[in-house]
Amino acid sequence: MKVLKLIFKNALRHKLRTLLTIFGISIAVIAFGLLRTVVTIWDSSVDATMANRLITRQAVSFIFPLPYSYKEKIEKVPGVSKVTFQNWFGGVYKDKNNFFARMAVDHETMFDVYPEFLLSQDELTAFKKERNACVIGADIAEQYKLKLGEQMVLEGDIFPGRWEFVIRGIYKGKNKNTDETQMLFHWDYISERMKVESPIRANDVGWYVVQVADPNKSALISNQIDALFKNSTAETKTETEKAFTQGFVSASGAIITAMNVMSFVIIGIIMLVLANTMIMSARERTREYAVFKTLGFSAKHLVGLILGESMVISSLGGGIGLFLTFPIVAGFEQAMPKGFFPFFYIEPITIVLAITATVIVGLISAIFPIHKALNTKIVDGFRFVG
Repeated sequence: MKVLKLIFKNALRHKLRTLLTIFGISIAVIAFGLLRTVVTIWDSSVDATMANRLITRQAVSFIFPLPYSYKEKIEKVPGVSKVTFQNWFGGVYKDKNNFFARMAVDHETMFDVYPEFLLSQDELTAFKKERNACVIGADIAEQYKLKLGEQMVLEGDIFPGRWEFVIRGIYKGKNKNTDETQMLFHWDYISERMKVESPIRANDVGWYVVQVADPNKSALISNQIDALFKNSTAETKTETEKAFTQGFVSASGAIITAMNVMSFVIIGIIMLVLANTMIMSARERTREYAVFKTLGFSAKHLVGLILGESMVISSLGGGIGLFLTFPIVAGFEQAMPKGFFPFFYIEPITIVLAITATVIVGLISAIFPIHKALNTKIVDGFRFVG
């Protein structure tokens, strides 16, 4: 009990220095938590994919469309359960800064192929019946205070003009990492208008989403699909949804890698901050350690005093930082456009890493002061001036 009392008294002897150290550790832990959250959420978008879905896109580039006529041919490939398609619409909703996915889809099959998008049967029926109906994610509905029956107007850019939609459904995600930031509407509605305004684009779709019966046969089915359109004017590349999503993630790979590295560099910064405090404390207490040795304090007691002080400061800074990370991440989520990060939450691994880092930093920062205290002779300790 006396040793514990000494530990806390030593930790708070220089209050300003200790508070600044705790503050520095807290800021570093918050920065670590925020950066790691961005990195893990980016990776979670890959984990959210389904093993039984393939993506068939234009072989040259994703930005080039595919003919609508491919749908019927793909459906006839053995092992294919269902085929739907999507087309990136773009457009502007109210303001150019309002970014979220706006997609023209096959309204008849979209929700069969994406069962993780939960929609009531009444909403689904209403969506299918009305040509200019749309379905939006729960996050989008919450952000813009939208309700069923209200109108959403988009100003087209890829598809020029004014486009009016009526909200007939608000879907929720089946899992925590399901994207709830999309707006989905009838491809037919877009196609009909394009037949008048731009006939050459009327029968184009962006990409096909292919649901397969057996995920183990994905490679075989992918090859069979691509073989159908080999040497055509629009050859295809079919890959698993996971591989397709990884392609988007890898496009930002350098940024994500840099953020990942920076998050661990921050751990080094924490260590330097705390190590500096502990070295200064050990230097100031050289004579005290000599007195302790004279009074019969063993090496175990000195190790406990120094290590305990380091762990107290590290734990306080880490604990406060971790506690503040949650509201700061929540605030960051609110500040960011909903479509930029489809979901944003702290993964358990981030908490584990932050706690582990705090403990390791506390231990390592005490090594030099302990070595110094144990190896300083009593006579040298009494002679020390500093």
